[in-house]
Amino acid sequence: MKVYVASDFHLAFNPKSQEELERNKVVGDFLTEIQKDADMLILAGDIFDLWYDWKQVIVKGYFPFLKKLADLNENGCRLVFVAGNHDFWFGDFMDRYLDCQVFQKDFQDEIDGKKLYVSHGDQLTNNDIRYRFFQFGLRNPFTRLLFSSLHPNFALSLGKLASRTSRTRSAAKTNQQRKCGLQAYAEKIARLYDIIVMGHSHNPTTKKIGETHYLNTGYWGSDNSYVLIEDGKPHLRRFK
Repeated sequence: MKVYVASDFHLAFNPKSQEELERNKVVGDFLTEIQKDADMLILAGDIFDLWYDWKQVIVKGYFPFLKKLADLNENGCRLVFVAGNHDFWFGDFMDRYLDCQVFQKDFQDEIDGKKLYVSHGDQLTNNDIRYRFFQFGLRNPFTRLLFSSLHPNFALSLGKLASRTSRTRSAAKTNQQRKCGLQAYAEKIARLYDIIVMGHSHNPTTKKIGETHYLNTGYWGSDNSYVLIEDGKPHLRRFK
């Protein structure tokens, strides 16, 4: 069985810069490439720079990516989405139209006899307290209610500012801090799983914790890295 795990694409809903356009293309090429052999694709958060699922509206800028997911599903690939800190306001679109299972905190399953744990990781870094308070404000149900009451065009403009603020706060923290926070959590739960995969730190990592494999998927703004679990064995790979 071939399971692909990727995170932190940070796809812009209105790509304009050359970097954003190129990233969208590379991600699309990646999804096309894995269509030939993927049994499962796990999207481990921050796939979108901003996602909101209105009752009757989706963001048209994401249509090419969503079409790729639909193609994978039609080809027999199981789709799983674990929410990140940029994409957690989900309605029924993913499940109803793409047959994609959505998990707010983590995804756990047994793959080829191996116990697998996947999370974006933004809710798990106890050494990043200020950042967690910031995210708590965004995840508050009242914030979502206010956002849903706005016209989509205006709401997306506000969301883009919040997304930019989140990235700025991320840049102010060292990668080492996040990397250490995620690894500390992985060490805490390692005895329960054979494979642990996270994102969020933008730091591609593969590390052995006892008999448990811990991997971080990295960032598609620079690394284009992902995790491939083949016949129960995890590998950190790079695309192009």
